[in-house]
Amino acid sequence: MSDKEAASGNGLLKTINPCTGEITESWSEHTAFEIQGIISEAHSAFLNWKRTSLQKRADALMHLAELIESRKADLARLMAMEMGKPLAQGVSEAEKCAWVCRYYADNGTEFLKNEIIKTDASLSYVCFQPLGVIFAVMPWNFPFWQLFRFAAPAVMAGNAFILKHSPNVTGCALMIKRLFQDAGFPPGLTGVLLISEMRVPEVSAGVIADYRIKAVTLTGSGQAGRAVAAVAGAEIKKCVLELGGSDPAIILEDADLIHAARTSAFSRLINAGQNCIASKRFIVVESVYNEFMKLLVPEMTSGRMGNPLDEETSLGPLARYDLRDQLHQQVIESIAKGAEVLTGGEIPTLQGAFYPPTVLGNCRKGMPVFDEETFGPVAAVCSVKDEKEAIDVTGSSPFGLGASVFTSDPARGERIALKLEAGTCFVNAFVRSDPRLPFGGIGLSGFGRELSRNGMLEFMNCKTIYIDS
Repeated sequence: MSDKEAASGNGLLKTINPCTGEITESWSEHTAFEIQGIISEAHSAFLNWKRTSLQKRADALMHLAELIESRKADLARLMAMEMGKPLAQGVSEAEKCAWVCRYYADNGTEFLKNEIIKTDASLSYVCFQPLGVIFAVMPWNFPFWQLFRFAAPAVMAGNAFILKHSPNVTGCALMIKRLFQDAGFPPGLTGVLLISEMRVPEVSAGVIADYRIKAVTLTGSGQAGRAVAAVAGAEIKKCVLELGGSDPAIILEDADLIHAARTSAFSRLINAGQNCIASKRFIVVESVYNEFMKLLVPEMTSGRMGNPLDEETSLGPLARYDLRDQLHQQVIESIAKGAEVLTGGEIPTLQGAFYPPTVLGNCRKGMPVFDEETFGPVAAVCSVKDEKEAIDVTGSSPFGLGASVFTSDPARGERIALKLEAGTCFVNAFVRSDPRLPFGGIGLSGFGRELSRNGMLEFMNCKTIYIDS
């Protein structure tokens, strides 16, 4: 493809099955003219949608939830084909999307009620009004959930959105658009841009700069977050960024080690480890380090790796071969620096972008698996003297998405959680998102919040009204 063809948008987006390496489908990307049409249509749809009643919006979200649940098997199969998610996990992802739609249908009206504030005015209050068209840049690892956790509150609030999804999950992006249309949302309210990887920076900058785009939300890498934040900042537009993480799990000497090992392994293996909020660094007090490792290794290796379309599979391939190779390089470099391989660490002969569950002991700062985000089923474990050193080690990371603490003393766990630099801290459980709770990070893990009332208000004009009679 020539540079001229790429600029005009005549390239192809291809879905490559990560299990077989076969191209399963391809699409023509949008031209600059088509992109302008999508933005115009979204803006026009917003002008009408913001005037609809909250009840009508809630009804549409309820219908959307019903459609998602009725089609969850098909959605799971699509995810398996495009990015390798095992069927059972795909069904769970679809069900969670239905949940978030119902949650905002049930609670959105209450969240958006005017807040009366007593002042010296006759009447003063805060009302909440939608901003307009939101540009949503989303990743491939949870191709439906990542979008729906933003979209459900956004459309309930009266906004429109335009989705730029990862090219390798283009089928999921188009399915999202179809679901909204079939649920009765206005045409154009939920637009989708088909853009090849090489055109993303240029096209995204142009979309963000468009006067009809009022804000941006991005879930993705730190590099992508910096690029989007720079353009949004230059245009003085609101943005919410959910970026990478290197979440620590602190295992204290009084923890239930069986529960800690089982929970930690489950967190690390969800979605083949391609999860921003999975525990990645395991900080273990030295007095229980050996016992914890004996429990962790069999838990990490207890699942079945294979074709995600096989219902017995619990660990599918990574989404792309380049991602698998990048992860392996992080492991190799860490081993060279002294990490001990307890299991895994080698690319299997199995066809596909597979990587085995891997446990590395004696990890420390300076190793890629400890300093960087590892997007795959790799657990980096280190030993510390005590609680104080555990807290110090977790604080050495520039990331701040999630963290977890395992202890038999809930009050102790809460005290430690309050000290940790993270947006979300769980005690005796693995970190996960929940529509009822705000979600997001600090530091290199981004800023802003999704979910709960906090997430809904991110893309609202919180307007002050003051009346003196």
